[in-house]
Amino acid sequence: MQRRKGSATGAVVAMAYVQIRRRPASFAGLAVALLLAVAALTLFGSLAAAQLSAPAAVARTQVDGPGLVVIAGAFGEIAVLVALFVVVNALGFTLRQQHRELALLRTVAATPRQVRRLIRAQVGVTVLTAAVPGVVLGRLGAAWFLGALQRRGMAAPGLRIPGTPVPVLLALAVTLLVGLGAVALAAGRITRPAPAAALTDGMVGQRRAGAVRLLAGVAVLAGGGLLLRLAATRRAEELDKAGQAALLGCLVLLTAIALLGPLAVRVLATVLGAPPRVLAPRAGWLADAHLRGYAARLSSAVVPVTLLVGLSGTMLIMTSTAEQAVRASGVATSVTKASDVWMRQAELGLLVCFAAVSTVNTLVALTADRRREFALLRLVGASRRQLLRMLTVEAALTTAVGVLLGAAVALGAAGAFSLAVTGSALPPLPGAASAWVLAGAAALTLPGIVGTGLWAVGGREVAAAPEAS
Repeated sequence: MQRRKGSATGAVVAMAYVQIRRRPASFAGLAVALLLAVAALTLFGSLAAAQLSAPAAVARTQVDGPGLVVIAGAFGEIAVLVALFVVVNALGFTLRQQHRELALLRTVAATPRQVRRLIRAQVGVTVLTAAVPGVVLGRLGAAWFLGALQRRGMAAPGLRIPGTPVPVLLALAVTLLVGLGAVALAAGRITRPAPAAALTDGMVGQRRAGAVRLLAGVAVLAGGGLLLRLAATRRAEELDKAGQAALLGCLVLLTAIALLGPLAVRVLATVLGAPPRVLAPRAGWLADAHLRGYAARLSSAVVPVTLLVGLSGTMLIMTSTAEQAVRASGVATSVTKASDVWMRQAELGLLVCFAAVSTVNTLVALTADRRREFALLRLVGASRRQLLRMLTVEAALTTAVGVLLGAAVALGAAGAFSLAVTGSALPPLPGAASAWVLAGAAALTLPGIVGTGLWAVGGREVAAAPEAS
């Protein structure tokens, strides 16, 4: 019996490996997301190990800040949460690329459990593929990060990154758990419906968001509002507590936007799509119709941009507001200390890496998946230039939707913080830093759509369309 189970497991792993070799491009985004997860967890695990394995005299050295273990734990927690979000997003598009094959397996008597086992095997093989470069990157990052903390007096000078394999093994185990959690969240669209329904769903595209998701989004949105109210009602001398409540409220609101993304994208696309429809009637109309018609899919591209703009904007505006309050009162807090500002910048850099991977992977997958649509448009007379113009308008609208949602979250969170510490709900806006955030959002979105569009529009299937007519 055990031999039969072992052979069945080996067959599933072999099938997963063959599938990855057949279509490596479909697994590229997932591999990069898992590589970043391994690297980040190895980095922060190595930092914690450096403190825990240090000699007693070095470990007792007084430092500026909460200590290396607390810093590593806080960053590691953020890395796990963000990695789960990004891996779910990347796995969703990996499954979309092989949706028809997995649905066909269901039609030939494969059970939902067997399909999930195959997907878990694919994730496991991908984790092993990303393990070596992720561990190397994480170890190098740990040495750099420890040196940066030591230069700022936040870590003891005598600490060194140990050679123990425990942080690496823990990083791989946690990354695998993140991947398996992503399977549980992303595989339901294939395993829940009946076999014929799963196959049909893959042909007709993504359905609208369900009522449960909308209700959950509204409930989380209300929770975010309560947190911002808590931040706004703090006394001026409780600046640190107001900042913590505002940042937590920002994260909760971003979660609500992730749940309500399809609805939010459809509403904003309707409003923002009006000018392009007037200024560029053909390309603008097509771009606006696609954004509204495929809002459920495009929301997964908008949400990472919203995450980037919302978190970075909140941190920048809160720091500017706190500095203004400190100049007025002369009392420094952890919000304005140079070491804590640097820590928030490092945290933001980690989030930017994950958001960049998620955004680029999503946009490339979405645009490349539309080659058939481009071929049909060519058949009805659209030129290559018109298709690229349409994609440019889509990219601009996608960027605008993500930026507006992120800016709304940032202004809400920072406004609550400003009301608590200055008495005004209108915080000071750092102009130059805000411009860099907007430029970063555009740099992630525009090249991803237009660049992939150049490849997709120039493909043989699309180029041959006029000849077929």
